[in-house]
Amino acid sequence: MNMKPVKQMNLKQAQAEAVRAAQAVGSLMRRNLHASKRANSVTQHDIKLELDVRSQKLIERSLRRTFPQVAVLGEEGVAGRADAEYRWVVDPIDGTVNFAYGIPHACVSIALQQRAQTPGVAEYDDGYQTLVGVVYDPFCDELWTAIRGQAARLNGKIIRVSKRRKLREAIVSIGFAKTRENQEATLPYFIDLVHQVRKLRIMGSAALALTYVASGRFDAYIERGLRLWDIAAASLSNAPAASSGRRPFPATTPTACSPATACSGACSACRIDLAALGRPQGPARLHVPDRL
Repeated sequence: MNMKPVKQMNLKQAQAEAVRAAQAVGSLMRRNLHASKRANSVTQHDIKLELDVRSQKLIERSLRRTFPQVAVLGEEGVAGRADAEYRWVVDPIDGTVNFAYGIPHACVSIALQQRAQTPGVAEYDDGYQTLVGVVYDPFCDELWTAIRGQAARLNGKIIRVSKRRKLREAIVSIGFAKTRENQEATLPYFIDLVHQVRKLRIMGSAALALTYVASGRFDAYIERGLRLWDIAAASLSNAPAASSGRRPFPATTPTACSPATACSGACSACRIDLAALGRPQGPARLHVPDRL
């Protein structure tokens, strides 16, 4: 059955609905942080909780009540047509392992994307760009919001990236994805940077790491093996906040693993070899001047 085309989206309304859905799931996360949790699957480096599925269903019901023709693409499955003109991209609990262990560093990530009218505008290989991004940390009650072309905000206040220019003063967040291949490919970056920055941090939530860069808390974030729902919302918060104007991510697709960086300026001094980061073989190469 052919679906009617979706009329032009009201982005402020879309953001408000995404915020409402994120806060509803955030309330559920707070109530269950220290409760016993049922795991649907467990691997050496990852955990999938029953609460992940329940949280995504809650988000789906909330968003599709107002926008019934907009698809929902999430870590826990797809509702509607994934190739629709508009789609929500959802990570109901980003930082699930932290949350499963009772560590209060996890968030809800919701993005609204539109299929780009021209290929040059698309941010992702399957032709989409992000219009609205919402990231909610229920444990700190911090809400990041961004609409394409407008300033990104934290709890309503405009955010900006760090002004630190010296790499030796930078705090860099790094993530190790779940596969052995990605972990081994990332280790050389950890080893090179640990001696050249103020501190490295491994926090366990990609979306929060990105919003921390956008807010000036971190100076850079590096991770290999991320998925679309990890970055779709938070990457938009980096775009208007970054003084350099560089796009924080290379193109990716819902099913592909990609290397990713976000930076405020200090990271650009590293000249990180993203091509090497994307290859499982061979050492990573870094050239690290003291300043830009």
